[in-house]
Amino acid sequence: MASSSILSLSFFSLLVTLSHAANFEIVNRCSYTVWAAAVPGGGRQLNQGQSWTINVKAGTTGGRIWGRTGCSFDGSGHGRCQTGDCGGLLACTAYGSPPNTLAEFALNQYSNQDYVDISLVDGFNVPMDFSPTSGGCRGMRCTADINKKCPTALKAPGGCNNPCTVFKTDQYCCNSGSCQPTEYSKFFKSNCPDAYSYPKDDPTSLVACPGGTNYRVVFCP
Repeated sequence: MASSSILSLSFFSLLVTLSHAANFEIVNRCSYTVWAAAVPGGGRQLNQGQSWTINVKAGTTGGRIWGRTGCSFDGSGHGRCQTGDCGGLLACTAYGSPPNTLAEFALNQYSNQDYVDISLVDGFNVPMDFSPTSGGCRGMRCTADINKKCPTALKAPGGCNNPCTVFKTDQYCCNSGSCQPTEYSKFFKSNCPDAYSYPKDDPTSLVACPGGTNYRVVFCP
């Protein structure tokens, strides 16, 4: 009887732990307007100094937050962005088009940990900081002027493409799962050591935080 009660209590405690959603505060400190995007979450125009907070349910995987630039939307929320466009919608329901700097997350996974990262696997458009506001784990930054330094072959209007987007070969896209760093991934890594520079960059780029941690994403920190 006692063992059964303990198991029930443990299971209840696990459910309570897993039920905590995570808050993501998204802040624009750029000198220009950024149209913030989140899946799940939607999208919002952020002028300089403005912020937007979204609440993401526990257990969410494949989450992304990114900034869009060069956007124009009509009153119904339809339009287009130069970088990070998500099917012409202000309120995104799908991932954005490269190039775009990504904050990625999966919540309450193995051992009730969140897994978070900044990724340049879709290229770069806006400098970013992605940090916990609770939980005690480390934050990540990518603040280099990659758009200005971008190799000629990777240049794109408003951003810098990842080589997979441009060349679409296994060497850069890792479709076989056995790729190695390249001169282009080393360029990204040297400028933003915290960020994924190619798909197999887990050891230096993926951060684990306790489930229930809250976060802040800052454009142009």
